[in-house]
Amino acid sequence: MAPQVGDLQFEPLAVDQEKAQTFERDRKVDTSKVPLRVRFAENPDSQRTPRCPTSRAASLFIGNILIVISVAVALFLVAAQFDSLSWNYWRSDISNPGTNVSTCATDTQYLLGVGKGDITGPVVEINLMGYADPKQLGTGLRQRLYSRAFIVGSLERPQDRFVYLVLDTQSGDTAVRFGIIKALKELGPEYAFYGHHNIALTGTHSHAGPGGWLNYLLPQITSKGFDRQGYQAIVDGAVLSIRKAHESLQPGYLSAGTTKVFGANINRSLFSYLANPEAERMKYFKSEEEDGSVEKDLTMLKFQRASDGKNIGVLTWFPVHGTSMLGNNTVVTGDNKGVAAWLFEKSVRGDSSAAEDFVAGFSQANMGDVSPNVLGAWCEDNSGSQCSFKNSTCSNGKSQACHGRGPAFKVHDDGASSCFEIGRRQFEPAKQLYDHLINNPSPVRGPWVKAFHTFHDMSNFTFIRPDGKPARTCPAALGYSFAAGTTDGPGAFDFTQHNGNENTTMPIWKVVRYFIKAPGDEQKACQHPKPILLDVGEILRPYDWSPNIVDVQAFRVGQFAIVVSPGEATTMAGRRWKEAVGQSFKRILDQDMEQTYGYTGGPSSNPIVVLGGPANTYTHYITTEEEYQIQRYEGASTLYGPDTLNAYINVTLSFLPYLSSESTSPPAHDEKSFPPDNTNRSLSFIPAVVRDAPPLFKGFGDVLVDVDSARGYHRGDAIRAVFVGANPRNNLRLEGTYAAVEKLFVDQVNPQKSEWRTVRSDEDWSLIYSWKRKNSVMGTSEVEIMWETGEETDEWWDKELGPGVYRLKYYGDSKSLFGGKVQEFEGVSGAFTLVRENWLG
Repeated sequence: MAPQVGDLQFEPLAVDQEKAQTFERDRKVDTSKVPLRVRFAENPDSQRTPRCPTSRAASLFIGNILIVISVAVALFLVAAQFDSLSWNYWRSDISNPGTNVSTCATDTQYLLGVGKGDITGPVVEINLMGYADPKQLGTGLRQRLYSRAFIVGSLERPQDRFVYLVLDTQSGDTAVRFGIIKALKELGPEYAFYGHHNIALTGTHSHAGPGGWLNYLLPQITSKGFDRQGYQAIVDGAVLSIRKAHESLQPGYLSAGTTKVFGANINRSLFSYLANPEAERMKYFKSEEEDGSVEKDLTMLKFQRASDGKNIGVLTWFPVHGTSMLGNNTVVTGDNKGVAAWLFEKSVRGDSSAAEDFVAGFSQANMGDVSPNVLGAWCEDNSGSQCSFKNSTCSNGKSQACHGRGPAFKVHDDGASSCFEIGRRQFEPAKQLYDHLINNPSPVRGPWVKAFHTFHDMSNFTFIRPDGKPARTCPAALGYSFAAGTTDGPGAFDFTQHNGNENTTMPIWKVVRYFIKAPGDEQKACQHPKPILLDVGEILRPYDWSPNIVDVQAFRVGQFAIVVSPGEATTMAGRRWKEAVGQSFKRILDQDMEQTYGYTGGPSSNPIVVLGGPANTYTHYITTEEEYQIQRYEGASTLYGPDTLNAYINVTLSFLPYLSSESTSPPAHDEKSFPPDNTNRSLSFIPAVVRDAPPLFKGFGDVLVDVDSARGYHRGDAIRAVFVGANPRNNLRLEGTYAAVEKLFVDQVNPQKSEWRTVRSDEDWSLIYSWKRKNSVMGTSEVEIMWETGEETDEWWDKELGPGVYRLKYYGDSKSLFGGKVQEFEGVSGAFTLVRENWLG
């Protein structure tokens, strides 16, 4: 496909090769695939003055003036004076030098706000959510988790607004969403604008965060039930992010753009993808590097306030699983998207173009079959062989040794180096796109801000497909290949992808299936060709195992539309969904353009459609009908049968007219159609913290292993200290930290005024907090704080650190046996010097 006007393209430059060599030298990893520098396709319209929308009346008026006046400058002045639609948006500050605010008088202003809140739950003794491994219990924290909120509203109709939340979690969730909406109602009438119809709760799909907070029984099993502490942390942090966004609302502008991201994702189920029609696949084939098997586009919305022209945030969509941190990892992080967001926010800190509380959201897209392990799947059995193409097994016919390899797989750090690298590969093109949009804005235009949401029962939904054939969905069910896992995280026992069924696995699984709930003949026929392992949609005791009632939702601002997906749509499934919405949305957009401006055409009439998720209620996967037939992991995890995708598209298109300018209110919700909220009846077998105690003759926070104060550390060294600790579940320290690096800032005039200042906290990638239980009966534990100074770049070193005197600090909270009182304490290491690299070493 030929490059489109304004599209980003890439070319290798010498500086990129130098960057790659530097990265390889510092981290000793494979850099055969690095993002290349961005350049823009030549725009044939660049020599023409951009056309700004005008109302029908103003257009006629200008037409009459043209008969009399032929001078172009006079035309511009008259249009500016009499354009009735433009008049409300004409402000002196849009021409303020250096603000980079669009100077087109009719660029639409919106009500914009962004916010960020800490959602880090218990980082120890709770299993991590994503790999479904009950033995993968948290042992510490490498990066705090956040909710990032983006509010877009109409200035003309303030009730027309939406909230898009990006959480560093595995997904959105029914119970969490109910909790957020309830908490917002309790904040008073000022927050009455927000509800089911306009709040999208999306997760970055990180597999490195604490679990136990989901609404349904199935995902609670591996976490020993429901963890209310973690649930409440997510609710409170999300509400805080919305409050910050709401309190910061002010007029501003949106700009949209797209770039390419290479070397950050591959298709992990290529055998399934190839089942889609060849003609359809070839529509997306552009080159050997961009073969269409995954989407390489990163789409961005840039938020800019009108008052001073400063940018307040960016919201991006790009598909890649949050599985860079491996299944043996036990420290909490936001995975690769958490890294990308942190890098972006860090990069604009102190930048004159960015506001102080700048927020960067890296949302998921259609990533159901998309892996960050870009070197492919290999057998870790010393054979040196790649996994089988069809079912991802090794020479023994099993899947356990088949693992995807990230770019730094040779580094034995549970995936941390690969995670950082995949995050960097998303951040760098995104930052280049951001810089481009500052100087070359591509405005979102049109005063329309709309949202709809509906709860839809998928257990037996009948409808007509686009080809005219009748179709239906089924109660939720998971196939045998679901238990096989993926190359990002293989399952256990003898389950395999593609050909797993009751005849290829041990007979015990047939017994287990019938013991839990045997599917009936109607369910088998509806789900065919899926061999059902778990008939989860028909198991309601002690409460629902999986959702049958799903959220269908979409947002619209100007020509930009967001499809909010509750499941993980595969590459082709997402394309079909977006294409169907785009075609219908185009008709809505043309009608709105004609009614508002008196014409159609131009950049503002070309719809931009993105898909975000997994959101609101986690419904596992959404494949195409062709991929479903293959029954690899993704097809086996598509809950509602082969027509699941068609059903989602059907319901979305049915409600799409609510995004029209003629829609005055969103669809009403019938409480009888609501899914269950299981927060108050969920089972929990998670042991509570009983007590903490220091070892004999020691106190909490005492240093057990200190830094080497006598020697001088060099950047690149790992600096560590071990303290007498206490269980971090006693206090999540939301909006705070468990660990810090402090630097001594010396007042040369008055040394007594010298002070220690925090330069790193546990939101920073380079600082790792680890907790270890020493004696369960006595309640003793230890905490290690490690600063990996090799993770500090030259830029960060020069701007934030530099040579000097430093120390490590630990913030803890102990729980007494009697009364359960929690008491704060601190621990401080010895001071040490840190200088730049040891050039002699």
